[in-house]
This record gives sequence, structure tokens and C-alpha cells, in this order.
Amino acid sequence: MITKEAAAAAPAPARTAPAPPRQSKKRPAWDEVPRWQIYLPLGIYLVFTLIPFYWILLFSLRPAGSTSLVPWPMTTAHFEKVWTDRAFGTFFENSVYVGVATLVMTTLVALAGGYALARFDFKIKRAFMLGLLCSQFVPGALLLVPLFEIFAGLQMINSLGSVIIAETVFQLPLSIILISNFIKNVPYSLEEAAWVDGCGRFRAFRIVVLPLLRPGLIAVGSFAFVHSWNHFLFALMFLNNQSKQTIPVGLNSLMSADSVDLGALAAGGIVAAVPVVIVFAFIQKWLITGFSAGAVKG
Repeated sequence: MITKEAAAAAPAPARTAPAPPRQSKKRPAWDEVPRWQIYLPLGIYLVFTLIPFYWILLFSLRPAGSTSLVPWPMTTAHFEKVWTDRAFGTFFENSVYVGVATLVMTTLVALAGGYALARFDFKIKRAFMLGLLCSQFVPGALLLVPLFEIFAGLQMINSLGSVIIAETVFQLPLSIILISNFIKNVPYSLEEAAWVDGCGRFRAFRIVVLPLLRPGLIAVGSFAFVHSWNHFLFALMFLNNQSKQTIPVGLNSLMSADSVDLGALAAGGIVAAVPVVIVFAFIQKWLITGFSAGAVKG
């Protein structure tokens, strides 16, 4: 039998050292990533993006029948052909008219609808918002026949007004949602302070809220302009007279079943792309700010 004295005199069992904690692998910070891993994918993407643009520019500037990969000697014959012989000057004016009118109408209606959704509560508000979202899943091609019947009854076929109305209606759901979310980010107390100072609701909105909506309005307006500028189906369906057609329909007229004038088609593509590129070059900062702010849930 082991006595208490013997148990106390016995050496204590050796303790094993605890295992060191497992260190998780840290993901490299952005500054620690080698630059070639960033620039190489971006460079490949840029090459694949710019090659089609260079190809269009090449066909539009080199003489007909040339197979050179460099547009030399350069010629403007293709641009002169599409602008005068193919009536692209008229197509350009019609596209500008449709784009600007769609921009103005979409912005005004979306501003009124977005303010109502952001500042007022009514019974069918959720159902109305759901209807706006669901309408984005309906392709415009499915509604061409009923729209044609409606505009024919209103005697608006072969009128730019039919295209403007159709483009505006199809741009409104997304535009209203964006403007509504943007207005929700404006503190309601700013309007209340203006009311206390003697302003009515409309004047308070015009003085206090509207200046803060500039990025959102620019985003909505530019999106509506670019979509109406590039849209093909409505102009093809509702416009029969060549003097009323827009640039997308004009580009389609350059292609026939027997032959395609690649030089004229490329020149027409350049004419169609330049205004859109200029618009995005000037508003890109406002566009990104507007869409990011409008996407935030208020």
C-alpha cells in the first residue's frame, strides 16, 4: 500500500508541451499581388475588345477591294457614300430626335413615379413594385403585334412618335425603380425643413431634393438615350418610310441577300457608335455614381 509520504516523494509525470496552433494561410493583400497577374488578364480582355473596333475602322477607311491590314492609303469614300447616297444624314437626325425625346420623357415620368414610390405609402405599393419588376422579364418582341394594332388605331404608324412612346414605356420600369431608390437616400428631414421655411411640396422638391438627384437623373437619362439609339425592333416595325427610319434600320438596309457592302456597313457602324462613345466619355463618372446609389436599398 502506497503511503502519503511515498506518493508525495514520487516525481510528477512530465507534461508534454502543447502543440502550436495551426496558422491559416493568409490571402495576399491587393498590394502584395504581382502586377502581372492583374495586367495580363486585363491586357488579354482589352485586345479581344479592341480588335473588332479596329476591324470596323479598317474596313471603313481602306479603299474598296484592298486586303491590307493597315488602312493606308486612307479614304473617306465609304463615309461619303453612307451619309449622302444611303441617307444616313436623315437616319442620324431621326435617331437623335428619338433618343433625346425618349430621354426627356423617361426622366420626367420616372422622376414623378419614383418620388411617389419613395415618399408615399398606398395599399398596392408592393404589388405595383412587383409588377414593375416582372415587366422586365417580358421581351419587347412579344408585344410588337399588339403595339402595332394600337398605333394603327391611333394613326401613328410611320411616325417617330410611336417609336418614342414605345421606347419610353419599356424604359420606365427600371428607371422608376432606380429613381425611387435614389430619392430614398435623400433625408426626408431636408424636405420637412423646407416646409417649415414656407416652401410647398413642389418647391421644396425642386430646391432641395432635385439638385441631389443629378447622378441618378444622368444615369437614367443616358441609359434611356443609348437604348433608344441602338434599338432596332420598334423602328423596323413602326416606320415604313425611309425618311422616318433610324440608324439601326439604316444599317440593316446595307445588307442584302446577294451582297454586303462591307466598307459602307463599317462606316455606318462608326457613325452609329461615335455619339454613344462621346456620351459615355462625358458621363461615366455620373453614370457609375447614379447606378451604385440607386441600387442601395433605402
